[in-house]
Amino acid sequence: MHQHHSPIADKPITCDIFCSVVDNYGDIGVSWRLAQQLAHEQGLYVRLWVDDLPSFRRLCPEAGQLAVQHIRGVDVRLWPDDFPDVQPAQLVIEMFACALPQRYLLAMASVSTAAKAPGEDAQSREPVWIALEHLSAEYWVADYHGLPSPHPVLSLIRYFFFPGFTPKTGGLLLERDLIARRDSFQSDPQAVDLFWQSLDIPPRQPDEMRLSLFCYEPPALPGLLAAWAAGAQPVLCLVPEGRALPQIAAFFSTAEIAAGQIFQRGNLQVRVLAFLPQESYDQLLWACDCNFVRGEDSFVRAQWAARPFVWHIYPQQDDVHLQKLHAFIMLYSQYMASAAAQSVRALWLGWNAAGGAGSAVTSNSAAAWKAFREQQPELEQHARIWARQLAENNLAWNLLDFYREKLIK
Repeated sequence: MHQHHSPIADKPITCDIFCSVVDNYGDIGVSWRLAQQLAHEQGLYVRLWVDDLPSFRRLCPEAGQLAVQHIRGVDVRLWPDDFPDVQPAQLVIEMFACALPQRYLLAMASVSTAAKAPGEDAQSREPVWIALEHLSAEYWVADYHGLPSPHPVLSLIRYFFFPGFTPKTGGLLLERDLIARRDSFQSDPQAVDLFWQSLDIPPRQPDEMRLSLFCYEPPALPGLLAAWAAGAQPVLCLVPEGRALPQIAAFFSTAEIAAGQIFQRGNLQVRVLAFLPQESYDQLLWACDCNFVRGEDSFVRAQWAARPFVWHIYPQQDDVHLQKLHAFIMLYSQYMASAAAQSVRALWLGWNAAGGAGSAVTSNSAAAWKAFREQQPELEQHARIWARQLAENNLAWNLLDFYREKLIK
């Protein structure tokens, strides 16, 4: 396991994280987790610059509307169009190609020029600028991880940093105590019962399957809901507020749908949950038998939950996302028994397929789900082993190691 560095004794390292919110909660979700981890576990002074405070407040309910606020050890700043004059941090993290403000870039360049002058102290060293990229399992990621990209005009170097699933990448975000908290929760029936009570959800029925459903608008969803309703096993499907609600409403022939509502058809019960803060959402993933997740942040949290899961990747133009989906499926299923690997592949590809009503996507849902369910014991065992392997490669620690390496050079 990677060794944790203690923070530098005198002055903490300063860090600016820039986040532009594009897809509702994924970008800010990852940025907020990273900011907290660097502040709490590494003792950095972190400013998180975010251009969409309402989205941030959904994830962190105690946040207010102020342009400057201190929350959980992090300075959260509104990133305005007219960016202020600020002293650049020693470590600058640009999340997901969001493009730093021009005024900030110029300030970085002036520090960089001063740092190259003889006799300067360490505080005025040039900032280490890291472009944290989107997560991908594609093979080329390892080759590009850590590569420098000199700015075309200014005296600055940006380094590409790729999160990933193998030791040759930057790893994944994982709080130091998360695995221990997950294990303690999952092995304590009383803790699980209390969690369900906190959401006003009754105790499990015998033989009931509990699922969480967080997705975009997959054409396969109506077919899957129908399969659950017609199946022999009681299914409780928990749906946090989000983009799937119109499809759920259509399936149950209702015009109104909101948090707190309960729908029943056959053996399927759907409960709509209010949007959950990150900590509660983690517990939901830990408590369910299977989790449908989307994008990047909930996708990673589902892997830490060590439960079977189904990923809805963010759809991109020209189906670029399908290459990423195939790359992850290959990596994730490479050591599974073949029937389990096939069941994951069939369900995930169907879940991510485009198609209209009445297409093969909808009619294949029931068969794909049945095959996946039959592999539940194998999938559960694999999920635990996978999470254990991933935990060896910690993104926040790797970022700080990379920063220190660049300082020495």
